Amino acid sequence: MIETIRKLPSSAGVYQYFDANGKLLYVGKAKNLKNRVKSYWRFTPSLHPNPKLSARILKMLGETSKLEYIVVDDEKDALILENSLIKQLKPKYNILLRDDKTYPYIYIDEKEDFPRFEITRKVIKSKKVSYYGPFPSGAKALLDSIYEIYPLVQKKSCIKGQKACLFYQIKKCLAPCEGKVSKDEYAKIVQEVKDAIHKRDIIISKLEAKMMEYASSERFEEAATIRDKIVAIQGLSLSSDIDLANGLDVDVFAILNTPQRGVIVRIFMRDGKIVSSSHSYFRNSQMYDVNEAYKQALLEFYSVDMPQVVKHIITADEFEDSKEVASVLSERYSKKIDISTPKRGAKANLVKLAMTNAKELLKESRVSNDIEEQIKELFALSETPYRVESFDNSHMQGVATVGGMVVWDEGKWDKNSYRRYELQARDEYGQMKEMLTRRIVGFDESSPPNLWILDGGMANLKLAKMLLDEYGVNLDVIAIAKEKLDAKAHRAKGSAKDIIYTLDNKFELKPTDKRLQWVQRQRDEAHRYAISYHKNKKRKDDMKISLLQKKGIGMATITKLINCLGSFDNIEKANYEEIKSITNKKIADILKKN
Repeated sequence: MIETIRKLPSSAGVYQYFDANGKLLYVGKAKNLKNRVKSYWRFTPSLHPNPKLSARILKMLGETSKLEYIVVDDEKDALILENSLIKQLKPKYNILLRDDKTYPYIYIDEKEDFPRFEITRKVIKSKKVSYYGPFPSGAKALLDSIYEIYPLVQKKSCIKGQKACLFYQIKKCLAPCEGKVSKDEYAKIVQEVKDAIHKRDIIISKLEAKMMEYASSERFEEAATIRDKIVAIQGLSLSSDIDLANGLDVDVFAILNTPQRGVIVRIFMRDGKIVSSSHSYFRNSQMYDVNEAYKQALLEFYSVDMPQVVKHIITADEFEDSKEVASVLSERYSKKIDISTPKRGAKANLVKLAMTNAKELLKESRVSNDIEEQIKELFALSETPYRVESFDNSHMQGVATVGGMVVWDEGKWDKNSYRRYELQARDEYGQMKEMLTRRIVGFDESSPPNLWILDGGMANLKLAKMLLDEYGVNLDVIAIAKEKLDAKAHRAKGSAKDIIYTLDNKFELKPTDKRLQWVQRQRDEAHRYAISYHKNKKRKDDMKISLLQKKGIGMATITKLINCLGSFDNIEKANYEEIKSITNKKIADILKKN
């Protein structure tokens, strides 16, 4: 390794430290690779770590046996590549902050004569679009409340009609379709809504009045719905007296770490008022580094297609690469963006507010999920499995072959992260390989979890580890399978036993063991999800088979086409010559000339 260090170029780039087994330990970026990497080491009397470094880095260097590097054009490219590699490969000594969400905005496109407020997560291409948000939660409740209170065009289709509908009769719309309201009068209502989105007490007071009206009329279900909307809207932002009179748009980020876990608090201020806030927890707190944390939090949050980006970002802590991050974001959004850490004034009070809430959130989260800690200890995992992805595949004699991935996150199912896979492989081993490979390739968009759980035995476990090693990803894997008697899974009622496999051991736990039940729960949810997808796909495939049979194509020919082309969609996409080469001219004529 010493020769690699001595030959390092003075260019910008990314460096990677590996252990003796080829596992990735750490990814870092440098403006000058030679200077940066040399700063980690002392060369006399022999190569050894720089004793002035942090305990975390010294521990990492003590495990290091190999160095690799990638040269890039400049430090900005190095910063982006570093962030991407951390997200994809999950190095042991880098912190990984998970926030793959894109937050919704409420928007209105005023190029329309009678515009409506809508929700979006993407940029809307129009010069007259106004955005409000972001809203990490409660966006739909706020939008529904707007249409509950204000007589706007209720549905997209309404304005296309030429006759007033039920919404007009119940006084929720002013019927612009019949010309019962002018553009100017409608615009005044739109302006009222814009003001109310910022001053949400207006909306809440109107909702409270409606709730009382419904309750007094014994319309309790409707009253309860209004109550839930009020709670959701009240939870959008932190209560604060801070008001920046200059109408500044600013985002605030505060990150607080403890030995158990850390939290990121975000506050979004628009026109000088706090419009919403959000927070997320992170683990691996022993790997914490202020500079890495803020770099990753900002680069992950400000994705390329965000509808609205502020010019001013405030962080609770100063961090080394703030100028480089600001430069990357400025280039990403084609406008000047600055990052600062104010020490006094209203902006400093925003930081104080964010840090106060971070401390409260960490107090609330001190009740640990003991079962995840027990799972880590039992299976000797490298980290506590707070986020888990479980996989299963389903088919019937090779028909409607699909796979499913379910996600367990911080003690609950994260159904928005569930994924379905339509698989082409004909055997179960190939299907699992295809599914896991596709998930690994997707790590650049959605970071790896703490643990994979596979339905199957040692073969699937070794397959997963082989694929992860091939891509250089650090990720724990276990597998669960029914015990086999005479090479067959023993599924007799009352005697089926689940065995859990790691690379080093197999575990036969008692049915009453909470740890076994936890793993079974993950497996069963993956199985349920895959089966439901399989049933839906098989129903659709059966319809397609029936249509082909009505054209005079037999089941043997359909099976042959599926085996060669992989799916009914591929059969439809195939050209005449492909169908002819697989079957014959008659079949090709039926499929491609009729």
